[in-house]
Amino acid sequence: MKKIILMTRTSKSSITKKTGVNEVSKDQKQNFHDTLSFDDEVIEKIAGIATREVKGVLDMKGGIGSGLTDRFSDKENVTKGVSAEVGEKQAAIDLKVILEYGESAPKVFNKVKEVVKEQIKFMTGLNVVEVNVHVEDVMTEKEYRQANKSNENNDRVE
Repeated sequence: MKKIILMTRTSKSSITKKTGVNEVSKDQKQNFHDTLSFDDEVIEKIAGIATREVKGVLDMKGGIGSGLTDRFSDKENVTKGVSAEVGEKQAAIDLKVILEYGESAPKVFNKVKEVVKEQIKFMTGLNVVEVNVHVEDVMTEKEYRQANKSNENNDRVE
């Protein structure tokens, strides 16, 4: 008497499903997260533009190097007088301003704080947790225009 052995073929995928060979455990699953991030200079630009729009702020005051940079650049440096620390969800802003003579520093400060926080939140979604304003100088508008005019004349090469 002969024994007949029947062999059936099973697909590779059905074996894999049954044995769980290629399954990824919950701990091993790769998690991909979408991100939106901003360079500090982007936040500084937003804060600088917003601050200059506030009545009572004549200009921003930069550090030692900004005067040299301004002389060799045709465009205004909107980050002059602004520094920002930017995290994943929050930002802190430091501003150096020239206050217009006759304006209330506390009122200008409150308006600057409001506008900067509002614009950064709207444009980036970041929460501004701190806005520090340091008044570097006080000038009348006329005095400021004269100072800028004389700087422009000194910068011209003939």
